[in-house]
Amino acid sequence: MSNIIVLFAIIIVIIPTLQANIIGDDEWVKAQTEEAYNTSLAAIYPDPEDEISMFNNHVHLSLEGSNSTRRSLGKSYRGECKAQNPIDRCWRCRVDWAVNRKRLVDCVKGFGRRTTGGKAGRYYVVTDSSDNDLVNPKPGTLRHAVLQPRPLWIIFARDMLIKLKGELLMMSDKTIDGRGANVHIAYGSGIVIQFARNIIIHNIRIHDIVSSPGGMIRDTWKHVGLRAADDGDGITIFASHNIWIDHLSMWNCKDGLIDAVSASTAITISNCHFTHHNDVMLFGASDNDPRDRIMQVTIAFNHFGKGLIQRMPRCRFGFFHVVNNDYTHWEMYAIGGTSHPTIISQGNRFIAPPNPMAKQITNRNNVVGNDWKQWIWRSENDLMVNGAYFVESGTPLKNKPNRREFIKAKPGSYVRRLTRFAGFFSLYLVYQTRDFLAAYISTASHSWHMLSAAHACFLDHDISGKTGNFCHAVYRFMGYIYKGSINAF
Repeated sequence: MSNIIVLFAIIIVIIPTLQANIIGDDEWVKAQTEEAYNTSLAAIYPDPEDEISMFNNHVHLSLEGSNSTRRSLGKSYRGECKAQNPIDRCWRCRVDWAVNRKRLVDCVKGFGRRTTGGKAGRYYVVTDSSDNDLVNPKPGTLRHAVLQPRPLWIIFARDMLIKLKGELLMMSDKTIDGRGANVHIAYGSGIVIQFARNIIIHNIRIHDIVSSPGGMIRDTWKHVGLRAADDGDGITIFASHNIWIDHLSMWNCKDGLIDAVSASTAITISNCHFTHHNDVMLFGASDNDPRDRIMQVTIAFNHFGKGLIQRMPRCRFGFFHVVNNDYTHWEMYAIGGTSHPTIISQGNRFIAPPNPMAKQITNRNNVVGNDWKQWIWRSENDLMVNGAYFVESGTPLKNKPNRREFIKAKPGSYVRRLTRFAGFFSLYLVYQTRDFLAAYISTASHSWHMLSAAHACFLDHDISGKTGNFCHAVYRFMGYIYKGSINAF
């Protein structure tokens, strides 16, 4: 009997901190959670429908500004660059993207649009794919980079497969920028954004994430905590805000692909490709955590593809703008929720599965009586294919009083154009050699910039001939001069 009492006491102590997957350190967790919640309150938009209107306006402008006479750009396309949605059009077709990587910050739209990532910091080049020390990570590794107590823009020296031995806990003001390299985070733990703000994760692959047993892991530059076994999510966002996840390819993780919980807010998930998974996205982990009412998430230009089953996303509380996504596969349902979330579905394409019992897009969980009829779930300009249907509830946005001019989303018939390049992509620099060199030389006003330019130039796929020779020669020369300093330029 005494053993049972002791065990019960231990469980009481541990339960509150397990929410953050931390065992013990109750005072530290409590202080971090309180601080994170207060900063999240400052990040929310008082009128989220105005943000929806602003987002839709950007889409209209990007499509109206496109030149239909230009050739299309496919994932293996070697010709003239073309991007269709407002995020990609902002940076992707610029010949100097590799020496002006931080321009990416200006391109985010939706509720995460104030995210700055590591814009204010220096570049950090990941040169080592290992992850052998979770407490004192080796310089040059991704874990060492994300734990630095300052803004950083993190890029990769080459193609890498990174197998994380434990959760990768990120500190604030970081950008993980995989452009120019083929980076996989796979066969180990996933990424955890905990008590953080201003995080960008761009153009990498995350897949086959498994649960790790936990243990002592450094979670900030100054703090090491005892972690419980994790769930095996691809990305977990916990008590964090101003997060942008863009151009990821994700599949086959043990639990969710992306989870956002504990009053996380100001999030944009865009241009991603999700495949082969059951529980795709979860926003809000508990019906008993009303702090998630401040959650505001934009889900835009994503492709929900083969082998998906449900939760695209599943929402609790909060406000969710699901806009211009392509839903080509699901087995149970596409969008679900509980605890009266607001879900605005605009301009998506929903292709229902052959199963006659799975044509309904929406799924409401834990419903009591007719309470669900008060939840605001609206479908506007969505394209329904193969018998797909969306069960609406609540008040239409256009009928809400005191609304300013409201811009509707582009209809679902545009979705194939807007999502054509969703997921990880390889960048091909196939512009004229003279223009290519001029762009790099004109921006390389100082040697560190030259190293950055040459580094990115060297990494780009499908470079051949004179341009390729230039890249190899300059990179080797500059790398030799600054050997030993590459992690701090």
